[in-house]
Amino acid sequence: MSKYLIDKFLYLVDRDPELVERYRDDPRGTVDWWEAERANELLNSHTGEASTWLRFTDAEREALAAHDYVRLFELGAHPFLTLTLFIAMFERDHAEPLAFQKEYAVRLAHFSLPYPDIAT
Repeated sequence: MSKYLIDKFLYLVDRDPELVERYRDDPRGTVDWWEAERANELLNSHTGEASTWLRFTDAEREALAAHDYVRLFELGAHPFLTLTLFIAMFERDHAEPLAFQKEYAVRLAHFSLPYPDIAT
């Protein structure tokens, strides 16, 4: 399992409005494309340098493709990265202010301390 790769996906997709929309509309296609084309790019590299070994596990790929933020949390994805991306994608679907954040809290309420390790 690569918590680093999950967090990298969440972080980079959240910072690109076009990718946010692409991920909202075509999650599996976006995950597959990102893993093939962007997963191995080095963060903050302007030289075109890349690695070759980073891949999602099947569980990670499925959770990302299903927009399953509860499963992502179970897998060790950072909750703030997950929350900010999913707010960008789904807050607009709720009429009340903070409605998505409240839903997120309810869906994660069954977790108790200590939470899954979010260190990368």
